[in-house]
Amino acid sequence: QVQLVESGGGLVQAGGSLRLSCAASRTIFSGNVMGWYRQAPGKQRVWVARITPGGSTDYADPVKGRFTISRDNAKNTVYLQMNGLKPEDTAVYYCNRHPPVVLGGNNYWGQGTQVTVSS
Repeated sequence: QVQLVESGGGLVQAGGSLRLSCAASRTIFSGNVMGWYRQAPGKQRVWVARITPGGSTDYADPVKGRFTISRDNAKNTVYLQMNGLKPEDTAVYYCNRHPPVVLGGNNYWGQGTQVTVSS
């Protein structure tokens, strides 16, 4: 079974914080690098952060120092703690393996979770 379920998004004022969660099926999560991606209105989906099974992390420049990715290997869950949010962080956020899972020749994605940051 292949499944990704993101949650935790919402509306927040600039400077605020949110914590996103993603429950992944074991086939996607176990032993793989996991990542968070986002897609802003009218723009392509881009990578935001990634974490190895051992906990090493890497971040895209726009979120460095503000976002923290973590994972719970026992729960097949990956998190994204977002602090110091800015209006430009407004997007639908998705988690996935890094690189993304491919099914039937296309990248497989969950439904995502909307993050809206007001100024």
